[in-house]
Amino acid sequence: MDKRALRLGAAAALAAALIIGLAAQEYGPPGRRQESKLPPTYTVGGVRHGISYFPKTDYAFTKPKRAGDIDFAHYHTYDEVAAILRKWAADYPNLVDLYSVGKSFEGRDIWQITITNKATGKDTDKPAMFLEGNRHSGEVTAAESALWFAAHVLGGYGQDPALTALVDTKALYVRVKNNPDGSEMYLNTAQSNRSTVRPFDDDRDGLLDEDPPEDLDGDGFILQMRKKVEPGKGTMIVDPADPSGRLMKRVGAGKGDYLTYPEGLDNDGDGRTNEDGIGGLDLHRNYPENWRPMPGRDLTGRGFTQGGAGEYPLSEPETRAVFSFLLEHPNVSIGQTMDTTVPMLLHGPSTSRMSESMFPEDMKIFHYFDEQGKRITGYPDAGDTYWDYANLGRDDRERRALAAEFGFEIPAEPRGEPLFGHSPDFGYLYYGAVWYGDELWNGGRVKDYDGDGRMTELESLRYIDEELGGRYFKPWTKFVHPTLGQVEIGGFNPKFWRQNPPVELLEEWIAKEARFNLFLAKSLPQVKVVSAEVRQVRKEPGTIEIVAFFTNEGYLPTALKMADRVKIVRPDAASIRLPEGAELAGAAARQDLGFLRQNEKKEVRWKIKVKPGTSGEAEVSISSTRGGTARTTVKIG
Repeated sequence: MDKRALRLGAAAALAAALIIGLAAQEYGPPGRRQESKLPPTYTVGGVRHGISYFPKTDYAFTKPKRAGDIDFAHYHTYDEVAAILRKWAADYPNLVDLYSVGKSFEGRDIWQITITNKATGKDTDKPAMFLEGNRHSGEVTAAESALWFAAHVLGGYGQDPALTALVDTKALYVRVKNNPDGSEMYLNTAQSNRSTVRPFDDDRDGLLDEDPPEDLDGDGFILQMRKKVEPGKGTMIVDPADPSGRLMKRVGAGKGDYLTYPEGLDNDGDGRTNEDGIGGLDLHRNYPENWRPMPGRDLTGRGFTQGGAGEYPLSEPETRAVFSFLLEHPNVSIGQTMDTTVPMLLHGPSTSRMSESMFPEDMKIFHYFDEQGKRITGYPDAGDTYWDYANLGRDDRERRALAAEFGFEIPAEPRGEPLFGHSPDFGYLYYGAVWYGDELWNGGRVKDYDGDGRMTELESLRYIDEELGGRYFKPWTKFVHPTLGQVEIGGFNPKFWRQNPPVELLEEWIAKEARFNLFLAKSLPQVKVVSAEVRQVRKEPGTIEIVAFFTNEGYLPTALKMADRVKIVRPDAASIRLPEGAELAGAAARQDLGFLRQNEKKEVRWKIKVKPGTSGEAEVSISSTRGGTARTTVKIG
């Protein structure tokens, strides 16, 4: 083992020791650690909230058209996804491997498939893409897009030449639901949260998950409550632009005649409703690159902190399952971990602008994918998290209208907003890959009826009424609340309109995102032996020379500049294996080629001494961490 390998091995061991050491501890009082201790109760009632503690819903939105068939006019539960993956593994044994990459917090298997033609080589010898859905509990559109992607690839194999070539030459790692616990809670109960269901003390009152929402009217959703008050005592009014009286408009304290609340109770009597729901950590703030501690953990009070970050990087099994798999599979050049609901093609950096943290060569690649992605998906926006996402729609009338309605400010000048522990930063800065965390769906802003360039709540309501039979807005219905008295419960469907598309629009949204991901997969690097031939060496009897040319047929280089910088990849290498009776004269059998750009050709020459009577074949090959492998043979003698 060379010194570089020893240094990398020592660094990996140190990182592993740190993670293992942290995993054995919980944070104690500021400034020191102590043995793991949970607050005295999980909830006011003394029992842990979770999917087993809430009434099950029976959403029509999760029902297939026919049991056992795949359709994309409904949302797939964990069990249904697992059954589909098992069926694919049985139906396509030469193309699909199914395996569990780990267990979730509640002990569910995190299922993943590898799609590749096994007859053309091992997946680890091929360029690869990693695709993940449903990291966030309620962002189930992402799972559907990952599933559509896999179904489309497998259904097209042997029929579509481009898809057939993709599966023959590449490896596709597809993890449909990386957060099965959260997904199951979302699709089977009225509850929802940001990410993991691990109990967490959101309001820092010494209890965990003690004030979740309640589905008071039993319709399966957590909607809004509105209460009529005396004029000037509220913050909202019925929107005068809506003749039906269903939409509410924020006018500020002392100007309205309604107060609004999320549907639920004040379980712990602190004057707030639903402020400590299920879980509270965020798998998308738990990655090691640029991780920051949770609020309250910065002992100086002057550093950056990050809500949802977890106790330490990779503290959550779902995130570790991504991290471990990718470090074990450095052949992955492209990662895609999807969310909702902007929509936007989104990538890093998350703590600086692209020009500050990306190599120019790499930035050019991201810009190319951004532009192609907008063309394929129709998304209006693409860019980095720190700047482009933070300033999204700054000059958009719709955003300014929303700012006025919901009372948030738009800074006078553009500015960056950092996120920490973010997967796109891990993907590029740590892992050296092209990494997207695309945002799907548009929150119900579907149709601009008046053509003024913005889509309002009134237009959303009109679309629901005219195109969807009114199914995604519940009319305000009277309810006697135990503490608030007479209220009305109603509003837009929070799950299948606000956060995810209605099932009538689902396939349109998941398919266009999947087509962008197919474009990314087809852009993977691909090394090839262009030619190899034997030449006689003049004036040197018994000596020949094998001259070989190698190239990269893919759009991506065999390594981004960042991948080389962080040493996640080794240089591409050409090698030769000789038959008995032939031996190298000078040059080493293995020669580094550096990293091959698109269509770049490199030549390698080996001088060989051949004993009289030698006959056989020499094997010439190229090996690339992310460009795959290729080989050919030439006859000697």
